Amino acid sequence: MATLKEVQSKIVSVKKTKQITSAMKMVATSRLRGSQLRMEAFEPYASKFAEVLGSIAGKSGENASSLLVPREEVKKVALILCTSDRGLCGGFNNSLIDKAEKLIETELAGKEVSLICFGKRGRDWAKKSPDPIEDEYLGVVGGNIDFSVASTSGQKMIDSFLDGAVDEVYLIYSQFENMAKQIPTLKQVLPIPSLADVAGKTEEADADGEFLPEHICEPSSDALLGEMLPKNIFIQIYDALLQTSTSEHAARMRAMENATKACEDMVNELQTIFNKTRQAGITSDLMDIVGGAEALKG
Repeated sequence: MATLKEVQSKIVSVKKTKQITSAMKMVATSRLRGSQLRMEAFEPYASKFAEVLGSIAGKSGENASSLLVPREEVKKVALILCTSDRGLCGGFNNSLIDKAEKLIETELAGKEVSLICFGKRGRDWAKKSPDPIEDEYLGVVGGNIDFSVASTSGQKMIDSFLDGAVDEVYLIYSQFENMAKQIPTLKQVLPIPSLADVAGKTEEADADGEFLPEHICEPSSDALLGEMLPKNIFIQIYDALLQTSTSEHAARMRAMENATKACEDMVNELQTIFNKTRQAGITSDLMDIVGGAEALKG
């Protein structure tokens, strides 16, 4: 059985750990609010852009842009993986990495895969992977994300696709549903999926009774579509970074909350052990005194 001093030392240590986890929870909560506000502020722009793009897509053909044309044979694939730069957020990063591993082992088996990593955790995993790292962006996710990061990386992917360096581009990120649920999500970025899907969303909204304006295009819908499609890719990457950043802070807040509760339970258990040990020591001392007194009487 541990001595009183050892148990008391453990109690002090766990209480200090509890103070740290509680402080980290407060920091994660503060950062979560800011990240969530940025994500929600970007949603109206993204939804309006998709609405306009869907309206123009209904007037254009599937071959209006090279970004819409799929390759006859897919040999080279680029995978954009969004993770966090720091840990202590539960299984947040592991779920995203598992999603990437399953994709590479199943759908992308036998193809040349190159990795574009947002976040140090994903980069560290990619270093151990046999697939090469095409590009990496550290210190982006989790902070104040600039749109230029998404446009720069997106333009590189577009250039690689048009040059034939890659045949497909996929994006893995964490979609923020609520404080308790973040979903690892896979999305195809290039070639851009059929515009019929985009146009179909506007038709569904029109069927629900929502007014969708008719956009007049000058000089033509095809020319305007050629300008909007690259921006649509930038928006998708930027939205994925915002979603991942918000999900990271939510996951860390929940992990630190669970750690704080675990410390409280551990302190209670150690306090019980401390009381039992002290009681056993007092009982032993009393037995020694009584035994000594009886010996003197004898």
